Amino acid sequence: MNFDDTPQEAAFRAEARAWIAANAPKQYEEPLRKASLGRLALDGATALEVAKAWQKKKAQAGWACLHWPKDYGGRGATPIERVIWQQEEGVFGKLSFLFIIGHGMCGPTMMAYASEEQKRNYLPPLASGEQIWCQLFSEPASGSDVAGLRTRAERDGDDWIINGQKIWTSGAHYSDYGILITRTDPSVPKHKGLTMFFLDMKSPGVEVRPIKQANGQSDFNEVYFTDVRIPDAQRLGSVNDGWNVSLTTLMNERMSIGTQITTGVPELFDYCGNLMLEDGPAIDDRAVRSKLANWAVKASGLKYTSLRAISALSKGERPGPENSIGKLVAASMIQEVAMYALDLQGAAGVLSGPEADAAGKFQAMLLRAPGTRVEGGTDEIMRNIIAERVLGLPGDIRVDKDVPFNQIPTRGRG
Repeated sequence: MNFDDTPQEAAFRAEARAWIAANAPKQYEEPLRKASLGRLALDGATALEVAKAWQKKKAQAGWACLHWPKDYGGRGATPIERVIWQQEEGVFGKLSFLFIIGHGMCGPTMMAYASEEQKRNYLPPLASGEQIWCQLFSEPASGSDVAGLRTRAERDGDDWIINGQKIWTSGAHYSDYGILITRTDPSVPKHKGLTMFFLDMKSPGVEVRPIKQANGQSDFNEVYFTDVRIPDAQRLGSVNDGWNVSLTTLMNERMSIGTQITTGVPELFDYCGNLMLEDGPAIDDRAVRSKLANWAVKASGLKYTSLRAISALSKGERPGPENSIGKLVAASMIQEVAMYALDLQGAAGVLSGPEADAAGKFQAMLLRAPGTRVEGGTDEIMRNIIAERVLGLPGDIRVDKDVPFNQIPTRGRG
């Protein structure tokens, strides 16, 4: 790839830079710069309020969801222009984390399967941040096996009645809508009896319960459905073809997560540049420099793997399984980096919060890291995808693949 801007790209960059300089919420620049994975504290305002205001301002000026068609609230920009925008937005891009699921996963699924009228009604408010969407896939009994889900959808005239439970749903407690995958035919193999819908999260019968995490935050939720009624018009794709619909979501999910996970490497470099160990500056220690060099190489690999995916998108190709590489590597890196930073802190590493060394940044990273390694697919799932779909290795033996779902043995059954 040629990484130099073309004249058109240079003009786009200059326009984006000027607009950001004139409109970005500069009063939050410093706290955003110091923010770490798992914690974003903004004086005098909530992250949700600031994020929505910034997204709305971007949408009004044509800078929201740049790669989306203009009719759906985007700009119709190229994938490369989207990258340029992200580079120029810098730390203010951290405010987009509340919209990553809606913009990166739900939106593309709606574009692929919703009606034209639905796309024009639902996508512009999603692009502008007026409405937030979540993804209702994972369940307590199925773990990383999405196709093992048990939430039922039963036809009732022109509606579907939903009963069941989802878990680890990011942002469900502040979401307006969600995409939901359900089981509509338990008499066929598990991948063949699923159907996808979208629904209003304020629908009667929907109950959201936030989950308290180790870092004190509640990013994830349990969601319960009790006789929730969804019109058939809100079905995405054909009945019992929900698995194929979900693949659109999952491929975009892994691209969105894999390309936007912070690795903690820049923060660690800054920290080591100012840290004094017993025998001198940390940056002068050969062991420290070796660790930093190793992570710098990995971070560079992630960057160019991401650019390769963007290059493929610019050619009209669909996000592929290669995006699992970024998710796998970045999610484990941030945990390793945070643990090493705490090792360098010694006894002070047990402290957390603003009063801790480096303002508790690495403590917050470490406590949030396990969730990052699970969401969007566990490390084991990512490795299977890479092995089977990228490297062409034989697939795992799946004894339940062709067995009707209602005949698969489960605990509690005789």
